[in-house]
Amino acid sequence: MSSPDSELPVPQVPFADSNRASTVYSDVSNAGSGAQLTEKVAGDDSNVTSSTPPKRNWVKIALIALGVLAAVIVAVVVPIYFKVIKPNSSSGSASTSTGSDSGSNGKPTTVSGAVSGGDGSEITMEDGTKFTYKNSFGGFWVSDPKNPYNSSAQPNSWTPPLSQKWDWSKDRVFGVNIGGWLVIEPFIVPSLFEKYPDALDEWDLSTMMRKDDASGGINQIEDHYKTFITEQDFARIAGAGLNWIRLPVPFWMIETWDGEPFLAKTAWTYCLKAIEWARKYGLRVDLDLHAVPGGQNGYNHGGKMGSLDFLNGPMGYANAQRTLQYIRVITEFFSQPEYQDVVQVFSIINEPMVKKIGEDVMKNFYHEAHDMIRQITGVGKGMYIGLHDGFLGMSNWAGYLAGSDRIVLDSHPYFSFNGGGAGAPIGADGKGGVWPQQACTAWGRSFNTSQKAFGVTIGGEFSAGYNDCGKYLISTAPGTKTNYAGDCSFWEDARKWNATTISGVKEFTLASMDALHHFFFWTWKIGNSSVSGTPSAPLWSYSLGLDMGYMPTDPHESVGKCADFGVSAAFDGAYEPWQTGGGDGKITDGTLQWPPAQISGADGEMATYTATGSIVKLPAPTFSAATTTASDWANAQDTALAPAPVSGCTYPNAWLAAESPGTAFSCNGNAKREPIPEPMAAPTPAPVFRFRRS
Repeated sequence: MSSPDSELPVPQVPFADSNRASTVYSDVSNAGSGAQLTEKVAGDDSNVTSSTPPKRNWVKIALIALGVLAAVIVAVVVPIYFKVIKPNSSSGSASTSTGSDSGSNGKPTTVSGAVSGGDGSEITMEDGTKFTYKNSFGGFWVSDPKNPYNSSAQPNSWTPPLSQKWDWSKDRVFGVNIGGWLVIEPFIVPSLFEKYPDALDEWDLSTMMRKDDASGGINQIEDHYKTFITEQDFARIAGAGLNWIRLPVPFWMIETWDGEPFLAKTAWTYCLKAIEWARKYGLRVDLDLHAVPGGQNGYNHGGKMGSLDFLNGPMGYANAQRTLQYIRVITEFFSQPEYQDVVQVFSIINEPMVKKIGEDVMKNFYHEAHDMIRQITGVGKGMYIGLHDGFLGMSNWAGYLAGSDRIVLDSHPYFSFNGGGAGAPIGADGKGGVWPQQACTAWGRSFNTSQKAFGVTIGGEFSAGYNDCGKYLISTAPGTKTNYAGDCSFWEDARKWNATTISGVKEFTLASMDALHHFFFWTWKIGNSSVSGTPSAPLWSYSLGLDMGYMPTDPHESVGKCADFGVSAAFDGAYEPWQTGGGDGKITDGTLQWPPAQISGADGEMATYTATGSIVKLPAPTFSAATTTASDWANAQDTALAPAPVSGCTYPNAWLAAESPGTAFSCNGNAKREPIPEPMAAPTPAPVFRFRRS
């Protein structure tokens, strides 16, 4: 039986594994001029037969060229002067002018030690590879060897430069996730799991790699880090009209404990690279702690499939203690003034399964984390704190932590995982069928309501996946079945899609963007299957969608889509002062109960750690030409020790205690258990910014 969306000849789109080889840029202005030129040549025989145009045409061409050159100089050099050069020249920096070469000739502009360029400028990556920056939206990049914390870059004309304040009431998030890179997921990187077909998750993958020295052992993980995402991806994200990234990171970028097979600490190097690249291209970052000790939801992207031992089971509280420590370490690093312009949201735990954990317990954890973070940063300073809705729905969080300091509610709406068969066609009419209206109706009103009832609310994940098709999307386990009523093979190879299918997927995506208001698409890139040679979950790839036309080259196309269906997804921008930093941080919504008196699945005594461990800090990067550098810890008054196992106590398996009860937590009579101290009472000193902000 043929697919309801009939096939056209397979388009010639590259699907090479190399990021550099497969990059295809979409340039609306260039595409338009090219289409017009083709039409003129086809319809005018003189243009085809005459090899030498009349002399007067050369005069016209020269005058036009001079006009274009002047316009480019005004459009490129003047904004760069006022947004990059002038702010830095008066900031007290020791940099001196090194001259300039105009961005109008395709070269970057160099003044005061900072190098900058816009559309058409050439960029040289760390390994010497060169590429051309494509950005038709007025964005420009900035690289400053002497001051690597220069925050003057701007991704596009409608987004403020990093050095200027983001206004949640006026500015809008057009974002994308960098999924599958530092937290590996099977459907995003299928080739790794095709090589190790018995692996269900990164835990299994790491275990099997450690036994496979012939293939490079565990270092294969770093090979993936090096190649899957590069600077060129960040340049293209900015060039696509996007302005934020959500960066999932694992706890093992800080450390691992005995028995955890993950590659420890290495992901931190690449997390820092991501922050540097985001800064260079003017992209703001939502840093997302995607995997925590014990697993917070039982999904493969939590590190270990089937493990839900965070705030659940005998080791639930102990794992929460470790998690709070890692939240503390990340907060201490990114609360430094050098990073506050770039990392503006810290989502402290991804998708906790609150229906299993318990709503009261989870809300108390969030409350404790909020207080700890604000003791480090001070009220009104540091990152916004992102809290996932735990699959409860946004309405359950209305009024939560009223009076707190700058929290963000994160919800991840997906039709693909709701258990339905997604039988209605999406590509039959080129308008997305019922799916755009479904997105607006199901999500638009609830997100709009939450902006009022809770405060700042984001769609931290969504996709074009209206069905659950995609290799390994559900699981790598043999016999895994999808709920989709049709033929999934059609949706696992975008080369089979015709024009109406592509248009239908795009319309659904645009409506979803409008419904969420502040959105992050999941995800930027799906790697190639080693079997098919193509991305095998194309509905989840923004970059492939740009190549093939089912993602918008300008995300502003989405604005107003839901109004077409009679659903107003517009938000009037009116937040309460405390929701965006105008309050005193004093929470009026209930009292904190931490540690919890009881947690789900812990029938006996809850296992606990004691505050006797050494603090593992995240090292700052080094820059050879820099005249300034960051530290590894924002608040010198924060000196409490880290959680550690109690000497004399026996602990259950931290990743299996809830699923396979065995060894009970017990301590001998000599065991000394010191309580984990409360957050500091002393406020953090006000940060001193080294550069004047425009």
